[in-house]
Amino acid sequence: MTEVAERITGLVGALRAHGVRIGTGETVDAARAVEALGLADRELLREGLAATLLHGPGQRAVFDPVFDLYFPRAVGGPDGAGAGRDELRDRLARALAAGDQAMMARLAAEAVDGMGGYGSSPGSDGFSAYQTLERLRPQTLLARVRSDVRGRDGGGSGNGDGTDFADRLLDDQIRRRIEQFRRMVGAEARRRVAERRGRDEIARRGVVPTADRVDFLFAGRDQLAELRRAVSPLARKLATRLAARRRRAARGTVDLRRTLRSSLSTGGVPMRPVLRRRRPVRPELVLLCDVSGSVSGFSDFTMLLVQALHDQFSKIRVFAFVNRLDEVTGLLEHGRADPDGLSARIRAEATLTGWHGSSDYGVALGEFAERYGDAVGPRTTVFVLGDARTNMSDPNLAAVREVARRARRVYWLNPEPRGQWGTGDSAAPAYADLVEMHECRTARQLSALIARLLPV
Repeated sequence: MTEVAERITGLVGALRAHGVRIGTGETVDAARAVEALGLADRELLREGLAATLLHGPGQRAVFDPVFDLYFPRAVGGPDGAGAGRDELRDRLARALAAGDQAMMARLAAEAVDGMGGYGSSPGSDGFSAYQTLERLRPQTLLARVRSDVRGRDGGGSGNGDGTDFADRLLDDQIRRRIEQFRRMVGAEARRRVAERRGRDEIARRGVVPTADRVDFLFAGRDQLAELRRAVSPLARKLATRLAARRRRAARGTVDLRRTLRSSLSTGGVPMRPVLRRRRPVRPELVLLCDVSGSVSGFSDFTMLLVQALHDQFSKIRVFAFVNRLDEVTGLLEHGRADPDGLSARIRAEATLTGWHGSSDYGVALGEFAERYGDAVGPRTTVFVLGDARTNMSDPNLAAVREVARRARRVYWLNPEPRGQWGTGDSAAPAYADLVEMHECRTARQLSALIARLLPV
């Protein structure tokens, strides 16, 4: 029982390290779930622990691989001699055609054991899911599995639209099974490595974090797409926080004269202070967004998030640049923004580059100050989004000073780690001397900064 308790606390600790909020009460509920469900049915246990520990379906992407580490399917490698590659592919094709998940799991273990090992000494030996899948190549089995399924069902080649549609559905089903097998291989490789290096280390380093904790600069296409889908719910949360801040700000300071007059009814004791009612005017917002290279994912997400908050401001203007700057506010108008096609639309319709394609902050910021200086006023808060890497060109600090002089506040959100500011062609320290610069590497950091820095 002590070992089970250690596994539960290890699982909870690993999930917390990946940003899943789990309290003491939920941990106790998880222990009770294990006691009630037992360890015999592993998938039932998985669902029971997920129900007690998680707060939404988006956390399953982290929970499932961590669960596989702390409650593994097996210990050690498969029994018996390993099969050859061709034999494994034949057996896998039959398992995929039948949809036999138990057999697929056994084959994943055999494949990792026989094809995924690397290293020559006991201390360096490991297992690689990538190496296993490259050698086994399950994605090339689609045609063979399709033929096996048709042969089992007595089907033939499609001659009509209805049959063609059924064939496409079958192909999609086979692709899902192949993807499921690929995930099984990944889980098996992590399990085998965890047995040698320790579960806690692999849970920390070997599990892909949720999209909101991935660095913008290293996020893949799928993770960026997931972030774009999260814009609307995140904007609703931020709008609620901004509205609460606005209500608090509207209370104003104590009106001494009216407070003393009100205290006459309580014998001169000011029991109820009277506040001056402020009538704050909704602020204006300007975004200057570097959309070059890997920084573009960070800028796209921030533009979409701010546009989703458009009701909180009297005016929003958005400018994009690489080495030329152009206004893209119209491309982000409420109801028009297509999250997945935003980058392509901006690059197609805006003038962002001149005679070369590298970013040039000095030219872009100078163009903003010269052409769009009237966009900035005493009620305007300016956000600059970018890594401040100038490709060794003039950073044009004078233009930044001019924008800062006109604006209410200027904030610079930098997606690079603070330790890299000032290295190579980074002019971040020079810009940070003029405006307030913040490290903003993940969507989680961005939402916290937006909630704190956006004016009310």
